[in-house]
Amino acid sequence: MDASRFVHHGALRAGRVSEPGRIYLLTAVTHNRQALFHDWHLARLLIAEMRRLHESQEVHSLAWVVMPDHVHWLAQLEGMPLPRLMLQLKSRSAIAINEARNDSGRVWQKGFHDHALRQEEDLAATARCIVANPLRAGLVKRIGDYPHWDAIWL
Repeated sequence: MDASRFVHHGALRAGRVSEPGRIYLLTAVTHNRQALFHDWHLARLLIAEMRRLHESQEVHSLAWVVMPDHVHWLAQLEGMPLPRLMLQLKSRSAIAINEARNDSGRVWQKGFHDHALRQEEDLAATARCIVANPLRAGLVKRIGDYPHWDAIWL
């Protein structure tokens, strides 16, 4: 998944649907595409927030990868509407990241991209595509060498 192709226009947000139980592929990009998550500690702060949302049963995480300047998250929506879920992920992770950097700047670009998966879409294949991002980006030669991903199919 190349996050650079996900451009947000008002039309995308206007047509957004948030359905509990539905599986979404979510993508959020850092402000000015800063490669914040080259820093292992900052990536783990984002991952901690994703895990917190999963453990609080707001979302059921299926697969995710944190790339240097964006995150892809395959998740089943549970109790929280999609815009609120992403607002919490981005705002809480930004607070933690800024605290760690002793900064107060923007961490995330406005908005996010979402794709509601259809029944005929293969979840495992989608997850493989997500976690293979570091390979396609040339960050590692084997996915096992990349530290910032997970999938329930392990």
